[in-house]
Amino acid sequence: MMARMRMTKAIAFAILLSSLSIRSMGQEKPASTADSAAIKQSVANFIENFNRHDAHAVAMSFAEDADLTNVRGMATHGRQAIDDLYVTLIQGRLKSAHRTVSVTNIRYLTSRIASVDCTWEISGTRADDGSIIPFRHGILVLVMTKQNGQWIMTIYHEPEFAVKSEK
Repeated sequence: MMARMRMTKAIAFAILLSSLSIRSMGQEKPASTADSAAIKQSVANFIENFNRHDAHAVAMSFAEDADLTNVRGMATHGRQAIDDLYVTLIQGRLKSAHRTVSVTNIRYLTSRIASVDCTWEISGTRADDGSIIPFRHGILVLVMTKQNGQWIMTIYHEPEFAVKSEK
């Protein structure tokens, strides 16, 4: 009986905190046009560094505690692990890759947190046997945070669209 009462109080407290958080998010000052431009530039810099095959510069686009899930469903946590991942990928599967990304939507959750939707295309990736994989495309779902005046990627999820077979 006491355990049930404690659980009920804990749930009520969690609901209260959630409603306060949601209410305070709605009261945040909307981000400026400059923030939208800065987010787009941050994504463009990430892609430029990717296409130059500079793994370390790519990793600097991420927060120290970032989470990345790539098209293969592989999850990586932290900037250093993301750097290590890109070093390996750029020396192997992505050494000839070229990528484009278009930001399609920015939704500000607060003035310092944004959900960013993108589409991506890539060519020149290699299969495990070294053969070139045909053109691929998908979406990129980011949560970006403004840290020290810069917009950086904190959460990165990269689903790939299934390739439709020719009829």
